[in-house]
Amino acid sequence: MTKAIMHGCNGYMGRVISELAEKDPEIEIVAGVDIAGDCRFGYPVFSSLNDCDVQADVIIDFSSAKAVDSLLDYCEANTIPVVLCTTGLSEEQMGRLSETAKKTAVLKSANMSLGINTLLKLLKAAAKVLSPAGFDMEIVEKHHNRKLDAPSGTALALADSLNEALDNQYHYVFDRSQRREKRDEKEIGISAVRGGTIVGEHEVIFAGTDEVIELKHTAFSRAIFGKGALEAAKFLAGKPAGRYDMSDVIEG
Repeated sequence: MTKAIMHGCNGYMGRVISELAEKDPEIEIVAGVDIAGDCRFGYPVFSSLNDCDVQADVIIDFSSAKAVDSLLDYCEANTIPVVLCTTGLSEEQMGRLSETAKKTAVLKSANMSLGINTLLKLLKAAAKVLSPAGFDMEIVEKHHNRKLDAPSGTALALADSLNEALDNQYHYVFDRSQRREKRDEKEIGISAVRGGTIVGEHEVIFAGTDEVIELKHTAFSRAIFGKGALEAAKFLAGKPAGRYDMSDVIEG
């Protein structure tokens, strides 16, 4: 059984992951770390990783960007793998992540959903067939009205997947309101919708002559990200130092 430390255990996703782990016979949360140090799930909670004296195979992080620097320091010093789910990291922190990966296993993905990462793989195959046949590619993403960034990181990851499959020949267009010209055949359009309590919806449209193919992923709750994080933790435990992402988890 994989033993994990939940970094940010009292945050929303920390609680979700702890609940999911209780039902998963292959992984156990043996300790938590959170500045709000109360215990809700039966495992000990520490105010910092440096205070944690519980041995584990991997750390799952869903905390905040400001907590990531000390997390990476700890993982590097103790050569413990980490599934890094916190978003909003600076370029400097991303560089620091790469340095840490030279000492221990680090998994970081734009989206932890198994479904989204399977879609990324499917898109590469579809783009190689449909783009040369003249199909235009568009992405529409929808999120709740409290989301600050647009387009979403996942929408950009979907666009990157299409573009990488096509030798990065395409450019992205986020707004056509100031343009009066026909669509460039080498563009990928990305549109963002914000409203209500939409957890997350991403649709990729391949529009050809007299036919349209749509590939769509809908998230009904954020529990899908917790499930992906647990699968990533089980995969990462015991892996050699290096950078990993969810595609590695899917491919096994």
